[in-house]
Amino acid sequence: MQEEELIQRAKQGNMNAFSELVEAYYPTVERFAYQLGNRQEEIQDITQEVFIRVYRFLDQFSKAKFSTWLYKITLNVTRDMARKRNQNLKKIFKIQKERHDDYPEVESHILQNEEDRRLHLCIQKLDEKYRIPIVLFYFHDKKYDEIADIMSVTLSTVKTRILRGKTMLKKAIEEMEKKEGEVHG
Repeated sequence: MQEEELIQRAKQGNMNAFSELVEAYYPTVERFAYQLGNRQEEIQDITQEVFIRVYRFLDQFSKAKFSTWLYKITLNVTRDMARKRNQNLKKIFKIQKERHDDYPEVESHILQNEEDRRLHLCIQKLDEKYRIPIVLFYFHDKKYDEIADIMSVTLSTVKTRILRGKTMLKKAIEEMEKKEGEVHG
């Protein structure tokens, strides 16, 4: 069944059509949520919240590209959860900030080898404004105009951020490799 037909049937309340949409896009949302820097234990909650919002707001979806809309929702859910997490941390520990460089080891099916792990850690160290377009472009095959739409920025901003992000990423990888070389050398 075509995506447009599934969306139309889901809008009319057909739960089988909605389930097919969820099944088709669940892995993409999960992967994007992980690549945005969320902890492994948060991925399932974030993904479920994304599809709850999709269900609640499906009637507001128009002729835009469905995957672009889904990426926007995933980005918003991630930001909302980060805000809640930070508010909770501030309540508990006052102004102690959460560190993003201590990622737990992740199952081997997500990170195939050491290079993937190194790349993931370096991507996570990038500021969000560089990390998101790089993840969308290189790992989700999104075009510049789609990324601009997802992030609500201009096309030239996307191009600049990808270029700068790549430069920062290259430098971060080189620094990490140098440090690892010193430790193992």
